[in-house]
Amino acid sequence: MKKIAIFAKVHDPRCQGVADELITWLEGRGLVPLVEGHLSRHLGGRSGIAAEEIPALADMAVVLGGDGTLISAARLIGSREIPILGVNLGSLGFLTEITLDELYPSLEACLSGDYRVSHRMMLVSTVERDGREISCHRVLNDVVINKGALARIVDLETVVNGRYLTTFKADGLIISSPTGSTGYSLSANGPIVHPALECLTLTPICPHTLTNRPIVLEADGEVTVRLISQHEDVFLTLDGQVGVKLKCGDVIRVRRAEHRTRLVMSGSKDYFEVLRTKLKWGER
Repeated sequence: MKKIAIFAKVHDPRCQGVADELITWLEGRGLVPLVEGHLSRHLGGRSGIAAEEIPALADMAVVLGGDGTLISAARLIGSREIPILGVNLGSLGFLTEITLDELYPSLEACLSGDYRVSHRMMLVSTVERDGREISCHRVLNDVVINKGALARIVDLETVVNGRYLTTFKADGLIISSPTGSTGYSLSANGPIVHPALECLTLTPICPHTLTNRPIVLEADGEVTVRLISQHEDVFLTLDGQVGVKLKCGDVIRVRRAEHRTRLVMSGSKDYFEVLRTKLKWGER
């Protein structure tokens, strides 16, 4: 590994300081830091590279911030499948589980090839309108169809692998990867799914019919959802960061992506410890 991409929560002064130190550390070892352009403008004249150009150049990525910053970087890196080392500068994250104290030892291990990765399934979501694809995105966490604050319940005709499942009458529908099961899906009473599994989870948001429950589907399935409500205020949200306004008749298709995200794992904690800590299990 020679070229190390650096992404950070750009408006966080602490992330800026750590990024500046990291660049100096990498350069001192003869490595090439690839600094994302928005970050470089907060680092007093450091040269930067447009975010979309970085994946083709980098051998590895370091993300400084929280889970949201890492999710954004994972979508950008996409098919390159380079290892991502997520460093959480706040509270422990579900994805950014490496602490600041572990940053440089973890980097040393990565550079020597002595590290473990967690392979995370990603999703591809497309939107079709009048028979034409108008949107296509790769996501790590989830694809969410939801109504605006004043819209009535929406009707979502849902098909799995060409077979009709049901028409959800709800505030929305969450289609999540195993990684995304501890995100929005969890707050909507969806199941926690171990990230090593490969599957899709459908979780209705406040369904009108109380017997509509979350359902776990095979990873190779394709979920097709048609919006059949005449509403002006329904959106598709991808990883909670990208939005597409939907119209009646739009068709959303979600399937497993061909490529995965590779997250460098902490050597000091495991997934169950992260769950216990984040969800405060065992505390009174």
